[in-house]
Amino acid sequence: MKLCSACLLGINCRYKGDNKLNQKVLDLLGKEMLIPVCPEQLGGLMTPRNPGELNEGRVIDNHGGDQTNNIVLGITEAMKLVELYDIKEAVLKQKSPTCGCGKIYDGTFSGKLIDGDGLFTKALKEKGINVISEEEL
Repeated sequence: MKLCSACLLGINCRYKGDNKLNQKVLDLLGKEMLIPVCPEQLGGLMTPRNPGELNEGRVIDNHGGDQTNNIVLGITEAMKLVELYDIKEAVLKQKSPTCGCGKIYDGTFSGKLIDGDGLFTKALKEKGINVISEEEL
C-alpha cells in the first residue's frame, strides 16, 4: 500500500483544475493499493487556484499570496493517513511545491527547475518514508 498524488490517478485537483493521469501509476494500481492524496486540497485550497512555487520555505502563489498555512494543514491531514495505514512508500508528482520529488520550480515563476523536494515530500522523508516521483516508476 502506497500514498499517491491524486492528480496522477486522474483526479482533477491540480491548480488548473485538471489532472496528470499517468499510465505507469495506473499500471502500479493494477498491482497494489494506492491511496490518493492531495495535501493542497486537504488544506482547504480551492481548485482551480493560483499556481504556487516554493520560495525560502514558503509556498507563494503567482500573485504574492502565501499558501503555506493551507499546505501545512493539508500535510498534517495527509500524515494521518500515513499513520493509519502504516505507509512506507509514496509516489508523488514531480515539480509541485507540495508533492515535488527531486525537481521543483525555483520560485520565480520562470519555468526554471531546480533540484529539491516539496513540503509534503520533505515531511514524508523526515518520517523515513521512501518517496519517488512518477518519473522514477
